[in-house]
Amino acid sequence: MPVKNRFAELLPEITAWRRDFHEHPELQFDVHRTAGKVAELLKSFGCDEVVEGIGRTGVVGVIRGKTDTGGRVIGLRADMDALPINEATGLDYASKTPGKMHACGHDGHTAMLLGAAKYLAETRNFNGTAVVIFQPAEEGGGGGKEMVDDGMMERWGIQEVYGMHNMPGIPVGDFAIRTGPMMAAADQFEIVVTGKGGHAAKPHDSIDTTLVASHIVIALQSIASRTVDPLKQVVVSVCTFRTESEAHNVIPQTVLLKGTVRTMDPEVQDLVETRIGEIAEATARAFGATAQVDYHRGYPVTENPPEHTGYAAEVAQAVSGKVKTDIAPLMGAEDFSFMLNARPGAYIFVGNGDTAMVHHPAYNFDDNVIPFGSSWYAGMVESRMPAA
Repeated sequence: MPVKNRFAELLPEITAWRRDFHEHPELQFDVHRTAGKVAELLKSFGCDEVVEGIGRTGVVGVIRGKTDTGGRVIGLRADMDALPINEATGLDYASKTPGKMHACGHDGHTAMLLGAAKYLAETRNFNGTAVVIFQPAEEGGGGGKEMVDDGMMERWGIQEVYGMHNMPGIPVGDFAIRTGPMMAAADQFEIVVTGKGGHAAKPHDSIDTTLVASHIVIALQSIASRTVDPLKQVVVSVCTFRTESEAHNVIPQTVLLKGTVRTMDPEVQDLVETRIGEIAEATARAFGATAQVDYHRGYPVTENPPEHTGYAAEVAQAVSGKVKTDIAPLMGAEDFSFMLNARPGAYIFVGNGDTAMVHHPAYNFDDNVIPFGSSWYAGMVESRMPAA
C-alpha cells in the first residue's frame, strides 16, 4: 500500500482544488463557498450520498464498497475553515480576502480528502462504507462538536473515525503519531478586575486596577511552577490585558484579562480552574479590588487509543515507510477530540517540510504532501475494510 499511482495522476487536479480553496478562505461556520464546492465535487465523483448542513455548514459524503453488508463504517475527517490572518506569502494564488488566510493547511486537508473520495468512488475496492467528513469551524468554533451533536455518528453508523493534520518541521511525506494524549485540552478564561478609577496624579485616591491586574498576571504563573506536579503538562497564558481607557493620565475603573489554559490530564484541568479563581479573587481583595472570573471549558484532550493508533501507523508505514510512533504530545488543541470521544479512531500528522509554522502569515501548505495524505486516507478505508 505505497503512495498510489492514481494520486500522482490526480495531483494537478487536486492541487487546483487546494489552490482555489486557498484563494477563497472562509472563517469558522461561514464556509458556504467551500462547503458548496466540496458537495459539488463529491456529487461529481458519484458518491452514493452527499448531505450538506451537518453541524451547521459541514458536508458528509457516503461511498459504499463493492459489498457493504456486514462491513464496517469508517469515517475520515478534514477541516475546511481558515484563520483571521493577513497573508504574507506573495503567492500568485494568495488569499483574495484581506484579513483571512488558510494559515493552517485546512485547504490541503480538504483537497487531500477530496482526492481520496474520488479514488474510493472510482475503485470501491473495500467491503463496507466510507464516510468522508468535511468539518467547519475547527479554529475555535467547535465544529467537530456541532457535527457530533447533530447525530452524524448515529445517522451513518460510523464505527471508527480518523483524522490528519499537516505539520511543518516534519519532512514531506513522513508521518508522526502517538498512543494516548496527543494534543491538549484548551480552556479559556476572562477576569474582570474592578477597582476605583481616578486621576493618575492622585493614585492614593484610587484603587489602581492596572497594578492589581498585573499582580494577578504574575501570580497566575505560579500555577505551573508551584501548584501542578512538574511531571505533568500545563500552560497558563494571559494573552489580553485591556483597560477601559487609553488616556495616559487616567487610572481605569476596570481591566479585562483574557487567557488560555492547556492541560493533558482532567485532574490537572480541574485544579487549574480552581486555582485561577482563588488567585484572581484573593489577589484583587488584597488590594481592595474585586475580580470576577469566567472560566470556559473548550476542546477536550485529543487522545489516541492504542489499537487504532496501531492501525493508523501501519497504513502510514505502508504509504511512506517513514512513521514516528512516539512523537511528543503538543499543547495545541484540536476539536477532532469530540469525534474521538464519540467513536474510537486516531489522529496523525503528515510532514509539511521546512515551512513556516502553522498560524503564521508566511505559512503555505506544500502540494507535494497531497499524494501521501490522500493515500493514507484511502489506505485507512482499504486496510480496515479489505475487499473479500
